[in-house]
Amino acid sequence: MAEHSDDDQQSRLSEIVAERRRKLERLRAEGVDPYPAGVVVTHALADVAGRYEGRLEAGEETADRVAVGGRLVLRRGHGKLYFLVLREADTDLQVMAAVDSLGADGIARVADLDVGDWVAAEGVVIRSKRGELSVRADAVTLIGKSLRPLPDKWHGLRDTETRFRQREVDLTVNAESRRAFTIRSKVIRALRAELDDRGYVEVETPMLHHLPGGALARPFVTHHEALDLQLFLRIAEELHLKRLVAGGMPRVYEIGRVFRNEGLSTRHNPEFTMLESYEAYADYHDVMALTQALVQRAAREAVGRLVLTYDGREIDLGGEWARRPLLDLVKEATGEPGLTYRTPLADIRSLCAKHGVHADEAWGAGKLILELYEHLVEHTLWEPTFVMDYPIEVSPLARRHRSDPHVTERFELIATGRELANAFTELTDPVDQRERFEAQARAKAAGDEEAMVVDEDYLRAMELGMPPTGGLGIGVDRLVMLLADVHTIRDVILFPTLRPE
Repeated sequence: MAEHSDDDQQSRLSEIVAERRRKLERLRAEGVDPYPAGVVVTHALADVAGRYEGRLEAGEETADRVAVGGRLVLRRGHGKLYFLVLREADTDLQVMAAVDSLGADGIARVADLDVGDWVAAEGVVIRSKRGELSVRADAVTLIGKSLRPLPDKWHGLRDTETRFRQREVDLTVNAESRRAFTIRSKVIRALRAELDDRGYVEVETPMLHHLPGGALARPFVTHHEALDLQLFLRIAEELHLKRLVAGGMPRVYEIGRVFRNEGLSTRHNPEFTMLESYEAYADYHDVMALTQALVQRAAREAVGRLVLTYDGREIDLGGEWARRPLLDLVKEATGEPGLTYRTPLADIRSLCAKHGVHADEAWGAGKLILELYEHLVEHTLWEPTFVMDYPIEVSPLARRHRSDPHVTERFELIATGRELANAFTELTDPVDQRERFEAQARAKAAGDEEAMVVDEDYLRAMELGMPPTGGLGIGVDRLVMLLADVHTIRDVILFPTLRPE
């Protein structure tokens, strides 16, 4: 039955498209341009609604003329009078089209419009007798003929695959999608404003790298024909930004796309947006304060509050956020208060086995304890929490902790059980950095595809001398997911990566 239903729908769609194409040909034969240029629009629909809403009584008219445009999302009426609803972004506005104002030819053109067409209207602002803010039009013009119908208003666009593949349709019919991307724009604007206010300089660094670096991830590989050179899409902005700090730019940031050749999930897309910032003379405590300020400003400016609901559960972004060492969290979760990074590996592997956590024979104590944290703890941290002091073996770019040689001055911000940010007191010792790069290179040679390589350009910049530096990376998409209360990254990326149809 479903198969026949799909065939029937496709047949009906083909009929609608064919009929609209016939209308298009008829318009052109009559000398009407269905896709004109130079259309004059004097007011956005939101401007009209904002200016007159609450000011006019039912049946009241003004002498104020406007020229507006939008997509036709509803048409009712017949014969001598039609009511058109135009939509622009999140605002709908009614247009009254009557034969007395448009003439017989004009009203015939209105009768020939289809839902989905782009339409311009000129006239005066009134409130209809039924209380609907309207433009009483003396001119209605087709400015963009739609050849495909919108989803019908009863069923909408519910198929998620179609929503992501045809985002233009999704945005037309789904207010929640428009809301999410409006929030995204406000979040990026707020992040940028906070950093600008603090004296950071926004920069742009290369997306094509000679070597993949700045994160533990598998890169995308491409080839430059003219130079006969293998290149990698960047997996992080980090190393180039820190070279700028070494060059004397004390506060820099970049908001841009990064690319990781990894799997798809509700939290992962192969290309996503990162904010990375670097500040001379700062450490990871300073960066925690910055991170909190950035997220709180984004929440206030994007959604107007710090107490939110995510997935039906309240989360409070206000106040001072908890700061918890990673090892302490693992001790609590496992009930092993004596656990340390010096605990014999056999004992830590037994602990992993007890809790159903995979323990590779090649992993050291730090990696094993991190695995315990990720499986037992991370998903339980609902309120915003700075998880601090990550093991050195999983933090190749972070500074060794001042009082514990087994860990680094690194934190991740976790909220709703998800990582939102990753930050360090940056490693500025070129000798230590070379040793860690070489350890990473050995891991890569042993089969770890996500391990780093030795980046001589970056080491040369470090050898020039770097000031103490605090660095931050915020996953912009995940932050937007939290603030917009959506649960898949595809709902906050306009055109997510999909398998071809």
